[in-house]
Amino acid sequence: MPEPALTIASLIRDPSLQQACSRWLLGGRCRMVWVDPSTNPLVELEQRREEFDAVLLEQGALSPEDCRAFGDLGLLMPAVVIGGVGGQIELHEAEVHLPPDQLEQLSYSVDAAVSRYLREGLAGSESSPAGQRTETPDRWKLANRLKGRVGFVGVFYKRDPARFLRNLSQQEREDLIHSLERTYRDLLLSYFRDPAAANQALESFVNTAFFSDLPITKTVEIHMNLIDGFSKQLKLEGHKNDFLQDYRLALLDVMAHLCEMYRRSIPPDAPLTGLPVQASGQPTMA
Repeated sequence: MPEPALTIASLIRDPSLQQACSRWLLGGRCRMVWVDPSTNPLVELEQRREEFDAVLLEQGALSPEDCRAFGDLGLLMPAVVIGGVGGQIELHEAEVHLPPDQLEQLSYSVDAAVSRYLREGLAGSESSPAGQRTETPDRWKLANRLKGRVGFVGVFYKRDPARFLRNLSQQEREDLIHSLERTYRDLLLSYFRDPAAANQALESFVNTAFFSDLPITKTVEIHMNLIDGFSKQLKLEGHKNDFLQDYRLALLDVMAHLCEMYRRSIPPDAPLTGLPVQASGQPTMA
């Protein structure tokens, strides 16, 4: 069996949640190492900083002071926060949030966290604490280590086809679709009343849709089925349902984010195919 590509420090307090996270990462390309958040996890993370590539954090497991200390100690790394999507930021802007009832998407969220970490330039902030900066060999810098382990410029260009929806087993496909439906429901419920929470749910859905290569038609189907369910419930309760048409904005938002992810997934030097080439070597549209 090949060595796992990524080692994740798990700061999960709840034993049952820790067990569930381990189950959804089992057999993948991640190895999870539990770090007891009730002791002083920052000391252990700092001592083993060259071992860990990402962190899995239970929402609220660390005090606000400890969360701020991550940056002060130069411990910023890709992060997946397990907890409700309420718009709260635990460690940094590039972290990915995933509710505990949607852990079927955990491996996709880890990929998304690594991509966002590299894309948003947090890799450049990794360093020793202020006043204690030392030159670190390139081979040990987290950004270089991540790129070496998951591929050029991160996993954006290295989606794992084995985890595409169409390549999963029947049971795994059903689990993932049901999980995505719960995420999309969270998005709709918070879309107009809590933009910060809606944004985290939207990012979670789009990340998993991208890394699982979810067909666009399936995304539309999830949207229509949920809206149809809301409509029937409102009718039964004697309420109007005309306003549900406004939720087409949520679907457009999801599509726009997905298009942007696919656009960024194309390497900048990718050759154009199917175009005739002139003698000078330059392609022509004529």
